[in-house]
Amino acid sequence: MKKLLLSILCLMLASLSYVQAQGLPENPAPGKCYVKCITKDEFTQVEETLQVYPSYNSLEVVPATFKTVEETVLVKEATEKYIYTPATYETVDVAYIGKEAGNRLEVIPASFGRDSRTFETYPATQGWEYKVLDDCPSVNKEDCVAACFVEYPATSREVPFTTLASNASTTNITTPERDASYKKRVIKTPARMDKIDIPAEYKTITRQVVDQPASSRSNTIAARSETVTRTILAKKGGITSWEEVECELLNPNVIPIFYETASARLTASSKRTIDETLLPILNDKPVSIEIMAHTDARGNDDYNMSLSQQRANAVVNYLVSKGISRSRLSAKGYGETRLKNRCANGVDCSDGEHRNNRRTEFRILNN
Repeated sequence: MKKLLLSILCLMLASLSYVQAQGLPENPAPGKCYVKCITKDEFTQVEETLQVYPSYNSLEVVPATFKTVEETVLVKEATEKYIYTPATYETVDVAYIGKEAGNRLEVIPASFGRDSRTFETYPATQGWEYKVLDDCPSVNKEDCVAACFVEYPATSREVPFTTLASNASTTNITTPERDASYKKRVIKTPARMDKIDIPAEYKTITRQVVDQPASSRSNTIAARSETVTRTILAKKGGITSWEEVECELLNPNVIPIFYETASARLTASSKRTIDETLLPILNDKPVSIEIMAHTDARGNDDYNMSLSQQRANAVVNYLVSKGISRSRLSAKGYGETRLKNRCANGVDCSDGEHRNNRRTEFRILNN
């Protein structure tokens, strides 16, 4: 019995020593998860790539095309006539669509704005400088050395850049259909007495129908960047701490964020969703999160990858505008590389199945 108690005591002491050696939380609650939050005071000289001109889409309109089809129409009905009293007819107009209604697209070009940002390219410095006096009477010049404490101010640089005010879009204009008609003779009074069969008469007409509706092609114009060298505070010193978080927040969690079609611009309802879900977590605890954006498999693979990265960046930029440090945020676009169902390229799926793949997720990172 004494040996058993001694073994249990040694096991408890070993577990406590391991927790202390690893810096893990003391007295953790069963079923709870913790993330490690550490800050350090470090300075570094970095080269920062600044986007001076954003990427955007240009749209090219492909007009609708029409094709001509032929149809056989009845222009005179079959009838009967009699020798003594022939049939009589009356002529009526029969309407048909000579050209179906179509549509055309007009491009509303992207619009841009201007802004600038000032960077500190070298920090302020100070120190002692030694100077030999010009009118020194002594043969030994070291007798006439003056020590001066000199301060040099920091130097800065202002970098202008162009911002995207609104992306290119299209407006749909409906073209009306064109009506036409043909003449048709119908029986007014049938023939009597000796009956003679008169066959029906037909006519071939031509009309134009829509072959391919109007559409647009999207071309992505790459962003332009400029590199700026500056000295920054990389990390602020602090105390190592463990923060308790919900365990499910360590795994990817889908948040109902939506964007404008073929755009990374957040809708007003999506901004409210971010305010209600992500901001409380970041303001309550000093944790870091990763934003992950995904698209469905429709469209060009490279375009989807670029669009998902822009959408993840849009969420991070919005959080930064709300006062969250960018060092606590990470953005990653996966395009169509992590589909949740079978709807890959070439697979026929419903809009609902594709919608399951168009998602934005977040998870808490352990520093």
